[in-house]
Amino acid sequence: MEFIYILNLAGIVVFAISGALTASDYKMDAFGSVVIAFITALGGGTIRDLLLDYHPIGWVADPNYLYAVLVAVTLSYLFKRWIASLRRTMFLFDTIGIGLFAVLGTEKTLGLDMHMIIAIMMGVVSAVFGGVLRDVLIGRVPLIFRKEIYATACLAGVVLYVVLLQFNIPSYLTLIIPILMIMVIRLLAVKYEWSLPGIK
Repeated sequence: MEFIYILNLAGIVVFAISGALTASDYKMDAFGSVVIAFITALGGGTIRDLLLDYHPIGWVADPNYLYAVLVAVTLSYLFKRWIASLRRTMFLFDTIGIGLFAVLGTEKTLGLDMHMIIAIMMGVVSAVFGGVLRDVLIGRVPLIFRKEIYATACLAGVVLYVVLLQFNIPSYLTLIIPILMIMVIRLLAVKYEWSLPGIK
């Protein structure tokens, strides 16, 4: 669990850096960058906890989440050019992040004795709704509402996670396999420009 916690913090840092860079692209000041970084990294988990009436909310109970966001914003300002040059690497970490958050969000919801369908929904919310809030605040159509495969990858992964729980599989594999599946779907979708059909 300590390893998962560290990965969770790393995912928060990556998402927060992504949010801070987006804020910079839109010429926001330091305060705006912190707000966008916070929402990008912690918005999904916050919405999940609110919907589940789970208290205290993750970042309220553990200030390390807030410190991770502040560290990310600081790094974004100090090393913006270098980080911007690593956007492909950041995309990879973002992909790891959505996989991790999707599965951990599902696991947390199941731990609260919620129905399997609710757990699947909350897993997707955990992974993608921080990005939705970010995009709404900066005035662009959220990624999950475009044709690009994003939330669908998370949905496939958390469904697999719920299925694997029904079998006698080591817990670390039950976590890792769905995360890898989400990553692979997301990476292939971007590489080959897969998309869902729109309504015509």
